[in-house]
Amino acid sequence: MDFSSGAVEAYLAGLPYLLSHFVIAIVILIVGVVIQVKITSIDESKLIKSGNIAASISLAGAFLALSMPLAASLTVSMSLVSIVVWGFTAVVIQLVCDRLATIYVSDVYEKIENGEIAPAIYLVGIKLSVAAINSAVISS
Repeated sequence: MDFSSGAVEAYLAGLPYLLSHFVIAIVILIVGVVIQVKITSIDESKLIKSGNIAASISLAGAFLALSMPLAASLTVSMSLVSIVVWGFTAVVIQLVCDRLATIYVSDVYEKIENGEIAPAIYLVGIKLSVAAINSAVISS
């Protein structure tokens, strides 16, 4: 393999950008999930450790719902600053919509804490639907 080829040079030139964008996106995702966990009325991590499947579904839904618009924001961002701005905007919109969804689905976190799977799936469905719309809006 010729290491002076254009493909290898392009790869080596692009790798730092890929890694920096990836790391920033992961940090934003983690911050979003930490905020999500802090603003819920239950300790999903503790519930998951005790085998609560509903809490696991809920937290997995939070990860997916936050990552979808964040991924869309990466498609429109051309610099590290724009990734941060659009990424955090995506996360804030998602968190606000999540709060509204929990108002709509009354006592959902108490039901999740009690291990009820149906409300967890319903809440995740709402989160993912909003995430899909949020993603489309951000990437348009």
